[in-house]
Amino acid sequence: MKRITTIAFVFVALTHAVLAQDVKQISILVDKPTVKVSPNMWGIFFEDINFSADGGLYAELVKNRSFEFLKPLMGWKEIKGEGGSGNILIINRGKGNENNPRFGRITVKSASGYYGLENEGFRGMGIEKGKTYNFSILARKGNGVTKIKIHLLGADGKVISNDATLQGFTDKWGKYSASITATATEAKAHFAVMFEGAGILDVDMISLFPKDTWKGRANGLRPDLAQLLADLKPGFVRFPGGCIVEGRDLANRYQWKKTVGNVEDRELIINRWNTEFPQRSAPDYFQSYGLGFFEYFQLAEDIGAEPLPILNCGMACQYNTGEVAPLDQISPFIQDALDLVEFANGQVTTKWGKLRAAMGHPKPFNLKMMGVGNEQWDVQYLDRYKLFAKALNTKYPDLKLVTSSGPSPSGDKFDYLQKELREQKVNFLDEHYYQSPDWFMQNASRYDNYDRKSSKIFAGEYAAHIKEPKGAKESETMNAWVSALAEAAFMTGLERNADVVQMASYAPLLAHVEAWQWRPDLIWFDNLHSVATPNYYVQKLFANNKGTDVVPALMDGKILAGKDSLYASAVIDKSTHQLVVKVVNTSSLPITIQLNSAGAGTSKGTLTELTASNNLDINTLADPKKIYPTESPVTINASKLSLKPRSVKVPYTEKK
Repeated sequence: MKRITTIAFVFVALTHAVLAQDVKQISILVDKPTVKVSPNMWGIFFEDINFSADGGLYAELVKNRSFEFLKPLMGWKEIKGEGGSGNILIINRGKGNENNPRFGRITVKSASGYYGLENEGFRGMGIEKGKTYNFSILARKGNGVTKIKIHLLGADGKVISNDATLQGFTDKWGKYSASITATATEAKAHFAVMFEGAGILDVDMISLFPKDTWKGRANGLRPDLAQLLADLKPGFVRFPGGCIVEGRDLANRYQWKKTVGNVEDRELIINRWNTEFPQRSAPDYFQSYGLGFFEYFQLAEDIGAEPLPILNCGMACQYNTGEVAPLDQISPFIQDALDLVEFANGQVTTKWGKLRAAMGHPKPFNLKMMGVGNEQWDVQYLDRYKLFAKALNTKYPDLKLVTSSGPSPSGDKFDYLQKELREQKVNFLDEHYYQSPDWFMQNASRYDNYDRKSSKIFAGEYAAHIKEPKGAKESETMNAWVSALAEAAFMTGLERNADVVQMASYAPLLAHVEAWQWRPDLIWFDNLHSVATPNYYVQKLFANNKGTDVVPALMDGKILAGKDSLYASAVIDKSTHQLVVKVVNTSSLPITIQLNSAGAGTSKGTLTELTASNNLDINTLADPKKIYPTESPVTINASKLSLKPRSVKVPYTEKK
């Protein structure tokens, strides 16, 4: 084996004082690789929770753009000016437009002035001075109305953009567009659409997007959020989420076919997180599906990740209604799964491959895996999974299937599915862990003794949830440092057992600071800014340094999974001839270590350190880099390394 001459090392610490003590000797057996690391090892989990899609990653600024919310004018208010008068009537077309039946009939009653609508956006609209915003509307002329004028408004109601005008409407539905430029930066802007000239105009799909979007795609993704995802260098993107796949009932389940094709033809539905938590109720939370399955596939491709779609298996959330489709009526659900493979991979001559091509992607997305159900359990899940597996394995034998292990990492539900599904020789068991930091540290060796010949593990959802101190504010414990530290300790065990655990993803991914339902979350944002959490940087350190092969990291001849409060894992990258060592110190005391890496020589490089001064420290929009990786020189096999209390380290050396 060619000698490894490079070392990557990450270190996370909480204090700065280092006390004299015995040096812990850690041996890295570079020339004795144990198992391969999957290229998909560290990925991301996207779910439309916490306003992650509409109001978040999907850059649309107008809320309820097609009047399809339960209250058709939610997000809108009527405005009048300069003696104008009028009204809006919501009309339901019904047949012929089942997916988008409503539109607004604007009646302007005065020849002078204007009548209009003002939209509040998603907790306001994030507008930046000097930036361009693209407006579009579907319109059909009845009679009389001759002009639409648009502009942006600040939180104080003052105009903060130039005006743009549209006219030339006909008696047929058509799309009309214009652009405006902001004259001020505003996090809580509104948007006004004004109609002039007495008469009637029908309107629908009133939309406003920033011109600047991810990859420059018109009406695409918010660039700062998309870039944070890309910077993780994920091996996969799981979508459209977890519980949102199930729905509170089957009528509200996620149906991928309703999320593709022309945006104006996609059927809006209520978001299941709308009223899930009474204390965090969000009655204006819906899914427009502007961010649909095509866009998810496209995002995965853009950031070099494998797509991992999760489909409903004929079961609604068992914590809500627990509805199931009868086994003799499960065929449409299975057909959806078969058709999705055709949509992703089929030739352009097939029905669904043709649609993919029409949407701008004739080349297949190369789908290799799919999830069947989310957190389902018991025999009803097993019965339905078997029917899915039979159909999918018959038509697409190379497709890998991900199955549920239930909602918890232990207990009767978990044990039942683990036994039954392993007997079915499933490809992946999806395990979820929302537990305390102590649980994560105590379970770092969870997979050390797993059956190496049985089904593989997808650690599909995990996050350490801390017990909030009495009197603590919600903002003080959203993503406290101690949770990231515990996750790092656990992740060394996942990496060490990369032959068993072949995929892992933190969850949830995104959260709007004013519209969240669940925490902690990996990335927080408002309408203008975003902040990566300490947990994000832990994920990034692992994902950006995943290597190709695991090598032993030992102390006294044994793995480090909590002995003396130390946790460690190591990998080599055979393509770049690098060694990456990750060491975590979870104790309240500093520890000095000596890395002994036979076969790596004495290598100079860079030490990346992630540190905080307090267990409950967090990153905020006001202080986004309070906990942030820093780098310094390091020499392996020649230097002692000081592990600060409750810390993780990884050194990196350049090639000689």
